[in-house]
This record gives sequence, structure tokens and C-alpha cells, in this order.
Amino acid sequence: MKKFKPGQRWICNADLQLGLGVVQTVEERVVSIAFMASGEIRTYARQSAPLTRVIFGIGDTVTNIEGVAMQILTVQEENDLLIYSGKDKAGTVFTLPENQLAFHLQFNRPIDRLFNLHLDPDKWFRLRYQTWLQSNQLSNSPLYGLLGGRTSIIPHQLYIAHEIGRRFAPRVLLADEVGLGKTIEAGMIMHQQHLTGRAKRILIVVPEALIHQWLVEMLRRFNLSFSLFDKERFATIEADHTHSNPFHSEQLVLCGLDFLCHNRKHIQAALKGDWDLVTVDEAHHLQWTEAESSPAYQVIDQLATCTPGLLLLTATPEQLGKTSHFARLRLLDPDRYSDFHRFVAEEQQFEPIANVIERLIDGQTLNDDHIHTILSTENTTQTRSLITSLEKPTLEPETDSQTRHVLASLLLDRHGTGRVLFRNTRATINGFPERKLSVVPLALPDYYDDCLTSFETNPLSEPQLLLYPELLYQASADNNAPEWIEIDPRIDWLNKTVRQLGPEKILVITASAQTACDIAFALKMLTGIHTPVFHEQMTLLERDRAAAFFADKDAGAQILICSEIGSEGRNFQFAHHLVLFDLPFNPDLLEQRIGRLDRIGQTDTINIHVPCLQNSAQMILLNWYHEGLDALQKNCPAGQAVYQRFKQELISAMHQRELESITFADLIKRTRQANQMLSEALERGRDRLLEYNSFRPHIAEQLYTIAISQDEDNSIQQYMESAFDCLGIHIESHRTDSHRLEPSEHMTATFPGLPDDGLIITYNRNTALANEDMHFLTWEHPMVIHAMERVLNTETGNATVSSFSHCDAQPGTLFVECLFVLDITTEVSVADNHNLPSIMVRTIIDEHGCSEHPTLDHDSINRNLTTISPHVASQVIELKKEAIKVMVVDSEKLAQAQIPYITQQCRSRLQKKLTLEIERLKALQKINHSIRAAEIRFFEQQLETITRVLDSAQTRLDAIRVIVAI
Repeated sequence: MKKFKPGQRWICNADLQLGLGVVQTVEERVVSIAFMASGEIRTYARQSAPLTRVIFGIGDTVTNIEGVAMQILTVQEENDLLIYSGKDKAGTVFTLPENQLAFHLQFNRPIDRLFNLHLDPDKWFRLRYQTWLQSNQLSNSPLYGLLGGRTSIIPHQLYIAHEIGRRFAPRVLLADEVGLGKTIEAGMIMHQQHLTGRAKRILIVVPEALIHQWLVEMLRRFNLSFSLFDKERFATIEADHTHSNPFHSEQLVLCGLDFLCHNRKHIQAALKGDWDLVTVDEAHHLQWTEAESSPAYQVIDQLATCTPGLLLLTATPEQLGKTSHFARLRLLDPDRYSDFHRFVAEEQQFEPIANVIERLIDGQTLNDDHIHTILSTENTTQTRSLITSLEKPTLEPETDSQTRHVLASLLLDRHGTGRVLFRNTRATINGFPERKLSVVPLALPDYYDDCLTSFETNPLSEPQLLLYPELLYQASADNNAPEWIEIDPRIDWLNKTVRQLGPEKILVITASAQTACDIAFALKMLTGIHTPVFHEQMTLLERDRAAAFFADKDAGAQILICSEIGSEGRNFQFAHHLVLFDLPFNPDLLEQRIGRLDRIGQTDTINIHVPCLQNSAQMILLNWYHEGLDALQKNCPAGQAVYQRFKQELISAMHQRELESITFADLIKRTRQANQMLSEALERGRDRLLEYNSFRPHIAEQLYTIAISQDEDNSIQQYMESAFDCLGIHIESHRTDSHRLEPSEHMTATFPGLPDDGLIITYNRNTALANEDMHFLTWEHPMVIHAMERVLNTETGNATVSSFSHCDAQPGTLFVECLFVLDITTEVSVADNHNLPSIMVRTIIDEHGCSEHPTLDHDSINRNLTTISPHVASQVIELKKEAIKVMVVDSEKLAQAQIPYITQQCRSRLQKKLTLEIERLKALQKINHSIRAAEIRFFEQQLETITRVLDSAQTRLDAIRVIVAI
């Protein structure tokens, strides 16, 4: 085990750009290293830390923290710490303890490697150049962090994620209607916040039943590897004594709400977890009134108080009631939302504004009352000018539309909860498909009838079992009875339907995993064709493979049979036929089943097939869903509330199975009336002002256009193919739009995420969505990020020698191509670094000192390169060493001459960007109290820090290529 002591200097082999680290604390198994050049403190396991002790030798030149350079004369060691003695440029002799060394000392200098003949293949130099270019482009992208997920690019989701993700420590409520993707939006926000460094430590708290779904969704869609914490894991880490707080063992943590609520030790540790962002799903289950609050609410309230960022996912406010809705807002900002009655009064004041905004968005004329409402709300020169423009009869349609959007935006910014609450509904979002219902009545087998009859007078404690007669039959049948798949007419119907639909994809959902397996077995016996299943008893990998087999357009399965878990988390928009082999006893579950196909992105009508057994509980429930709620052909927001009201009567009807009875007809009538009444109440309660604020189409369309353009850019594939070639990773074509990666014998080092048996990748979003077993490579994928860091944080590729033939280069002429970068990591946090581009300056100079070579750009040289042997390369270096030194010095002068202009351009762009954001937030704060002072302070500090850092930035030689013209 390596020997560490506070004050010693170490470097991280895996990330040299961190600079020179100093040991802070040493514990039994871990060591903490401070990298002040990048403002980070990292903790490593002592036994496996990728660290190297820095020991300089006699003759080396080092710099102290005050910037004074010293040439080392002697090195001594006292108490495991090094003390250097030497002299500065003036000849003054002084001592320098190692803990006083500058933090940004450079290692593996390209010029030293060149003269020591530590040369790399030219392809590494080219990859290094491309990596700097791509790094700069990514830092300037407004959508960085939002396009790397395995998700469709959907305007309203992109708008919400962009609006929230760019904030410092966002505190918001996501309340989209079912099927609009709250989980996706939360994942996009967390992914961007984590990727840009604004949220390094994230905690997700969900109901226990959703833990697995969230774990899988975050990993599969966003490559966020959350660690699942339960009482066993907590106790194991606690007993290990590696961490004083078990939560500090991981950066990304997922746990159940009960896990926190039922053990005071757990919640105390979580409160001291130093989280940057906490996400809570199903937040509407947290109970609060002005008189008291539930234990679960109190736990989340405590977490919300000590955490900068908070995302709450909840049902739509109309389904909750004002009090419940206010309780969620109170978690986000207890100072702003401290009085419920004042909140209700403020909300009512926005109704006239909402009416005006609706007219603006819809293109309707404004009368005097509407104009009075606008001016009483926003009486400014800009507002009056916009109103005057709208009153012009000759206004061009495009100008009219733009003017309306600007005026609507000004009014929307005043909306009290518009900045903290985002809620979209199907009424405001286009793109949902139609549903076509096909009910197939089938004769009830006598065996099933006998089972169901026995429960007419002896009600089941679990009444939902009445919907699954095959399970009741199997539980009561003797050994000589036929198998249920031999007597159930749904099996024969399904077999015929599969044949009739030909190659069209069919998703079958049933409640039980065993039933799903039995159906697959029956179809195999009837057709001889293997049918994949998808259920909770399979491993995650097995489920991925089954879903991929179903998604494969060319050689995949026509049908996939899922248990109820198939209606959670997975989406199959490419299929247009859904078979409900049975029905769930819950309207929300029914909508979740249909929602596997009924998503934004579905391209065709959804055909819903229901093979229903006559005179059964299934037929009763089907009629209640269809005739009472109309929940099969339409989304039914009021369904769950109606279900709770009539649940007991419905259970009784399912036991009696009297479809034509007066009692059941009355139940259907009252269900229909209640559904209509509640639906109308929900419609009246729609906060249209909030809907407009949650999705501003003109902004969303701009973001969508940028996203599609970036998505269609194939530069990622070209870059990664070069990277794989350099790293020794074998790549070959797999299927359409996919490739297989495998380690080769030439692989230079282990590559995280690449197993020994390889993996399948795709650069195509649609292919990735249809094949969840493939890795979707984007600029935000961990493998791509690692490849770029592997290039820039190591020495490989920073010294090469090549030859080339070019019509504008005299044979025998020596050229030096240098890549200089602007060192701007000092004092800048990771979060600030996202705003700072990776600035690279390329120079090309010949041995005569001429740098005017307009035709010898980087790509032109690459196209005309020829290989050069190591022996010849060493001769070139030896013969031209002194000339190269002069050329490098001249190149640095050329780069330095460009830096003032480049930094000024960068400074102006960033100052404009940040100043506009600061001014916008300050202006909003005057009219909307939801703007937090902490947000404004964050951007002000960024502006101050970035300006200071750019003023003191220094150029650094990153790579050198010596080229001989032949």
C-alpha cells in the first residue's frame, strides 16, 4: 500500500489536467487529495489509487505558489516530506518545501518527449487535434447534456429540460399528465446538471414499488449509474468503517421513501449527505395540512431545507386540490409559499391575464378591456409599443405572430408559480395517435364458470383474481384436469390473430408472469415458433434481449408477451397492435398498459384487441371501462377518482357477473355521470397560464431545430472510429446502423464499459430506441467522454514526427506544427468550466521562420502524409534539434499574439451571455418573487471568476508535430 502523508504532492495518472495535488487527509483505507488548480478534492482508496508521487530531481525547474521559479540544487527528506533547495533567476538561493509547490505545474511536456524520442504514431496527434476541436464545440452548445439520452427528441420535454437544466440548483415541480414523460424530463435535467458539474451528488427518493423502474430508466436511458441503498447495504457500508457516512460512498444514490422514514439513522445520514440535488417521485403522496404533516412529508421537508436543488414529480394539480398542490410548492420555497390563503388569492389574480394570453396565442383581436388588463399588469414602453404594433391593420402575419409571442412572454414572466411549476397536458401537446378498440367476445369454458360460480357467495379477499380465471382454475384443479391453455379460447384466438396480422408487431400484456410464459409455450406448440416473453422474474439482461428481439425489424419476433411489469418503463412505439389478454383492476394500470404504445412518437393508429370471456368478471370490467369511463379509446384523467368512488360496487358486480342486470346498468349510468362531472371540473380547473408557461412553442421549436441538426451530424461516428483505432478497439459492422466493439490484442489500456466479450453500439437514435441492448453513442455517452479524456489528460499524441508531400512545400523543408491551449483551470470550478470553451491555437512554421502557409491547413497536411520509420524520425530530431527549439519558441510567440484577440472574443461572448441572464433574472425578481437571490449570485460569481481567469490565462504547448517535406 502506498505511503501517504499530508503535504505530499501527487498527481492523478488518469487525469493529469487536475494539476499537482496535495494530500489533505489520510485515513485507514482512503486518502483525500486536493487539486487546487481545478478546485477539486477527490477521495481515493489507498490500495488502488491511480496516483503517482511527484519527486523532482536536481537540475529541474519548479515554481512556488507565488510564481517564483527555482532551479533545484539539492533534495532532502524530513518526516516523509521533501524540501528542495535551489536558486532563482537572480541567483538567490532559497528552500522550497514540497507543499509550497505551484498547483499548476505541467508534466509530460511535448518538447521533452520529442527530444527524448518518446514519439507516438501520427494518428494520435490527429486525434488530439480533433478532440480539442470537438471539446470547444461542445462547450458552446446550448443543448449539451440534453441530447445524450436514449429518448426521442420531443419539443415540450426539450423545452422544460432546457429551461430548468440551465439553472443553478433548480427547485421545481414537474406535474405533466400521464404519458407526457415526467421521468424523462427529470432524467434529462439530472443528466445535464451532473454532466456540467452543477450537481455532482444526486439523491433520488421514490416509493419502494418504483425503485427498480427508476434504477433501470436512469441507467438505460441516461447512463446514470445510481447505487441502490437499502437497510442491508447501509449496514454493510457502516460496518466497513470506510466512510463515516455511508451515503458518502457514492455520488449518485437511489433509495425508497420508507427506507428513510422508518429509521432515524438513515434520515440523519441522508441529511448530512451533502447533496447538490434531490429528486422525489410521487410527491403527491406526501401528506400536509396547515395543522399537521405526515412523517414522509417531514423527511422530504428536512432534505429540501438542506439541499440546494430539488425536483418534485407529482400528479397534475387539478387531481390533487389546492391544499395538496400548495404543500408541494411549500417544499420548494417555504419563504415564498408560507400562507395558503394568500397563495389562493394570488392565483385568482392571474385569471384575467390568462384570458389575454390565450387570445394572444390564438391570434384573436384584443379589445379595450384586454388592453387595460395588459397595461395594469405590465405598463412599460416596450409593452405599449407592442400593443400599438398589434393595432396596425397592415401588420404582416409573421410580424403579428412574433409581436404576440413577445407580449405573451412578458406577461407569462409575471406568473407566480410559472417558474417553479411545469405541467403539460394532452390538451396542449399534439402528436398523440388515435385508438381503435376491437372487442372479441369468447365463450367462457365450463371449468372457469365453475370456479367463478363458487365465489359468487364467497367473495375473494383479492377480488382482482376474478379477472384471471386461469389462475383460479390452476389453483383448484386436480391433477387429471386439462391444462388451462388447452381449454382457454383466448389461446386459439391469439394464434389466429397473429397469423392474420402477418408481419405486424403485436404486444401482448397479461397480469401474471406465469400466464405470460404459458401463452408463449402454447404458441410454440401451435406454431413451432419461439415467442419471447418479458416479466419480472427475468434478469435485466434477459429482458433487454427479449425487447431487442421484438424490436428487430428484419429478423425479430412478431410478438412479445409481457406480464404487468411490461406496462412499466418500456415503450414500444414501433408496434401498432396491443392485445390485452386480461384487464387490470385499476384505470391507471390500464392507461399504463396502453401507454406502452400510446406515446408521443407513435406513428400510426393503435389497435387495441380485447379477447374477453363472456359471462365473466372480465366482461363486467370491460363494460365498466368502456361504457362508463370510455378509458380504452381515450385517455381518462378522472378515471382513478371515479374508480375509488365506485370500487366496492364494481367488486360486487364482478362477483355476480350479471351484465344485463338493472343494478349494473345503474352503475354504468352513475359512472358515466361522475366521469363527465369530474372531467368537466378538471377542464374548468386547467391553469392555462401555467400551460403556456410550461411549453412556449416558438422557443421549443427553435431548440428542436438545433437538436435535430446536431442529432443528424455524423461527426461523432467519424471521431469515435478514429478513437477506437488509436485505442486498439476492434470495430466491425453488425446490422443496419449498428457496430460491434471488441477489445483487440493492440488495446493500449483497459477501456471502461467495454467487456471482454464486446458490445453493440449505434449512433442512430431511432435504432437505439428500438434496441435497448445497444449502447447509444453520443458526445455525452460515458465511453465517448472517457475516450476524449483519455486523449487530453495523457501524454499520448503530444509528440510525433511525420513526412508529407505537397505542391507548396519544397522537398527537404522542415515544418513544425504546434497545438497550444489556453490554461484556464485555475480557480475555476467544474460548473464554471462548462461556460469556458477549450481554446486551442494551431500554428505551422517552417525552419526559415515563415508562418504564412495558407494551403497547409491541418486537413491538407493529413491528406498528404506518408509514414516515416523510427530510425529516420530519430535522425531528423538529432540533426534539427536546435532548429526545432527555435521554431517552437517562434510558434509560441505566434500563438501568444493571437491570444488577446481570442480571449477578448471569448470574454465578450461570455460577458454578454451571463450579463443578459443576470439582468433578466433581476428584472424578473422585481415582478416575480419566485426568483431566488442565490440564482443571481451564482451567475454574478461566474461572471466575476471567468473575467479574472481569462485575464490571467496562459498558453501551454499541448502537442507538437515535426513534419519533413519529401
